[in-house]
Parts: sequence; structure tokens; C-alpha cells
Amino acid sequence: MEILIIEDDENIADAVREILSLNNYHTEICYSGLVAVDCVQRNYYDLILLDIMLPGMDGFQVMEKISGKDVPVIFITAKQNIGDKLMGFSLGAEDYIVKPFNFMELLARVEVVLRRNKKMRNEYSYRDVKINLISHHVVKNGVDIEMTPKEFELLVLFVKYQDLIMSREQLVKSVGGGNSPKSTRTIDNHIGQIRKKLDWKDVLISIPKIGYKLKREK
Repeated sequence: MEILIIEDDENIADAVREILSLNNYHTEICYSGLVAVDCVQRNYYDLILLDIMLPGMDGFQVMEKISGKDVPVIFITAKQNIGDKLMGFSLGAEDYIVKPFNFMELLARVEVVLRRNKKMRNEYSYRDVKINLISHHVVKNGVDIEMTPKEFELLVLFVKYQDLIMSREQLVKSVGGGNSPKSTRTIDNHIGQIRKKLDWKDVLISIPKIGYKLKREK
């Protein structure tokens, strides 16, 4: 997947590129609206992440210039008043994310937009494990592994967001598990089952007092 980041703040642009690259997206950065329009006219992108406050040409003007390219756009901006949001959507934006944002939220929204535009892959793999998002099949070394629905949802989260530390509370919210202490204990049990079924004790690791992460596959 090719994603263009149009952002004049180098620190934010680099941070977004890093988190997307860690999740196997190819990225390119443009730091001004004028350069971005030229890039979009010359190249193919599956998705554009577009800031509004840009030098030379703002994000709304960029959106108007590239409207004929039929590429989905997510606005990422510090501007959060309702007028700006309505303007973004009226120009055809798929989503609108306000800075500062959580990287898990960014990745989730990117995935939603890509899937909506039929550009999202339906299979993932990690080591000797293959995961099919359509059939919900998990196969390890050619052998089907039975997973409960919650185990499957957690497994997909970890494989998508490798090396990203996720708190128990985040995991509970992601799989719709409620907000009670019992819910976080249930998450621990689900993860224990995933480790056992896939022999992932060495890669699906606990982060003391925080939560869990899946080590990035080398």
C-alpha cells in the first residue's frame, strides 16, 4: 500500500511515517501543498494523509486540485471546529483526525478507509501462522488452529500492530469487552490461550504494569 503524507511539521511527518512503515505501508512525505499536488499528479497512491495548515497552498486547496485523481483522503489537522470538518467532508474527505492523536487510532482509521475503498488485504502472516480475515481461519504449519472470536480479534490486533505496546484497557475496548476489572483478567486469559495455541510465549510478551506487545517479525 502506497500512502502519501502531506505535512509541513517534520517531527509529525516522521512519526507518522515510522508507525506506518512498521505496519508494512510504503510512505512518501510532502512538506508543502504545491509539491504535494505535483506528486499526486505524477504518482499513484492508495491513500493520502493531508494536513490543512500548509505553506503555499492549504489542505483544502490541495483537495480541490487533486479531486479528479479518485484517491481517498484523511485530513490530519489541529483545526477542530465544526466548520473545518464540514468543509473537509464536503470536499470529499473520507475521515478527519484531530491532532494530537493516538497512533492506534490512526492505524485503525487508515485501515477502515482502505477497506472501504477495497484496498485492504484480507490475509496476514506471522512466522509460521497465517490468518484469514474473511474466513476467520488460523493456520499454523498447515494445521488449523481453533480460536474463539475474542482470541481471533486479539490475534489480528497483535499481528497488525507488531511492536506496539497495548494496554489491557486498550485491548478491552478494541474487542468490546466492557470496563470492569474482570474484563482485563479475561484479556489475560485470552492472551494466555493464544500463547499456548500458537506457541508464542517468546514473542507475545507482557509489559509489566502496562499490557502486551507482539515482537516484530525479523
